[in-house]
Amino acid sequence: MDAVNEFLIFLDGFLGSAIWFPTLLLSTGVFFTLYLGFPQIRYFKHAIGVTTGKFDKEGAKGDTTHFQALSTALSGTVGTGNIGGVALALHLGGPAALFWMWMTAFFGMTSKFVEVTLSHKYRNVTPDGTMAGGPMYYMEKGLNAKWLAIVFAAATVLSSFGTGNLPQINSIAAGLESTFSLDPLITASILSVLLALVIIGGITRIAKVAATIVPTMAFIYLVGAFAVIIPNVGNVIPSFAAILSDAFTGSAAVGGFLGATFAYAFDRGVNRGLYSNEAGQGSAPIAHAAARTDEPADEGMVSILEPFIDTIVICTITGLVILSSGVWMEKFDNEFQRADMSFISGVYSETDATDVEQLFSYLNGDDSTANGFSGQVILNGGVAQNTQDFTLLNARSFAENALYSRDGELLTETVTVVDGQLQDTSISVSGESLLHSVPLTTRAFTRGFFGEYGQYIVSVGLMLFAFSTAIAWSYYGDRAMTYLFGPKSVLPYRVVYVLGFFYAALADTTIVWNLSLITIVLMTVPNLIGILLMHKEMKRTVSEYWEKTEHGKHGT
Repeated sequence: MDAVNEFLIFLDGFLGSAIWFPTLLLSTGVFFTLYLGFPQIRYFKHAIGVTTGKFDKEGAKGDTTHFQALSTALSGTVGTGNIGGVALALHLGGPAALFWMWMTAFFGMTSKFVEVTLSHKYRNVTPDGTMAGGPMYYMEKGLNAKWLAIVFAAATVLSSFGTGNLPQINSIAAGLESTFSLDPLITASILSVLLALVIIGGITRIAKVAATIVPTMAFIYLVGAFAVIIPNVGNVIPSFAAILSDAFTGSAAVGGFLGATFAYAFDRGVNRGLYSNEAGQGSAPIAHAAARTDEPADEGMVSILEPFIDTIVICTITGLVILSSGVWMEKFDNEFQRADMSFISGVYSETDATDVEQLFSYLNGDDSTANGFSGQVILNGGVAQNTQDFTLLNARSFAENALYSRDGELLTETVTVVDGQLQDTSISVSGESLLHSVPLTTRAFTRGFFGEYGQYIVSVGLMLFAFSTAIAWSYYGDRAMTYLFGPKSVLPYRVVYVLGFFYAALADTTIVWNLSLITIVLMTVPNLIGILLMHKEMKRTVSEYWEKTEHGKHGT
């Protein structure tokens, strides 16, 4: 698993973590925002009207209402990215990362408007009478680039696992285990059966389930969040100040947090923002293609609301819970995951600015005087005796009070470390360190009116958020399979999808998240290239929409 994780990190270094990717993503949103005259602002009110059915027409083709299509798309985006993804972004990039998540969302509202409009325009009716749409159809029919469509569809199938399947159940299982001590095997078994029952019903059943779950889960989560923000309201303004002041400078080291440069905060904020709202990724257009309307721009208007609800509202609230409670820079008892843990040669101190700087550079793969430790760790009663030889890091922080055990028994023996990694995979290490992802958000929710009971809100919210995401992404994957191999390929795909869902509940969290980073890029880049090449058609489509429809009379 260590080798797999290192390979994924290596690939991500050239893809999602390379500066060209977030730059391309944001630049595309900025270009269309200027080119189309800030549609995310001008059309926002109109988008609400379309979503509520104000402009519906009898006899329009499609399988779902605008609200159901929006709910399905939201159920695909509102997931672990809103709970675990925000926490991971803040853990990696500090408060500045949230600013770049906002930027991704603001300009992503336009990117989403463009990709949904173009995809809806070129949607197909399948042999079974249902609608099939998405970027692969505009790529083939609008761009005459079937090869690009095939690349995108194949990436969508991969991303349905990397984005919508594996991280979701993995986070659910981790959350339920830490809160209720529920065995991941039980979680995997029950939810895999429920997933199978829902996705067999196709888009109609998926849309109905999504339209029920999305409002419910949002309400539960917001109640829990404000129960933390209100008693910590004195920290809200300082939190916003840190977000804005650090945006272009990076976040300084504070508490257990080792700091983040501007480039690191920018990259992690944009990357996590994309994972959260999927603007530009090309996933949501597949859900919106099922909406009942003969006007492609109608559905494009609806999609403007997605990044706003997902990132600017929900992710900001999660961010404020974490920042105002202060848990993002505090250390807590936890079991260290192998992918988060690293042994460094020599003794370093978190009170020494030079040491912190060198370790930060080491963790980022930059030039550093720090090196991975290779040698023996002498244990007695689970405690390392030769701590003068190495410094143990976990979750990008100095680990404290580390205990080494195997099958629950504290160890008294000598163990081997090579290049910073424990060689014996049967050894568990626990102690105090920073937290990230779902455990960090869970801890933050205990700092409010509900006290320790707040963690249950995260667990229930996470289960609903993540499960609905897995449902939506199964539909994205089966539409991509339909495009590539025809309707007969859908059933085998669904079987593999459910099996993958079951397996991922028991897999390493960090590896799952790193896999998601790669699959997102493989899907997003072809879509961004496609919509940029069709910019003139997009502008023409929007102009025609206002000229030929009744909507123009209601203003923009």
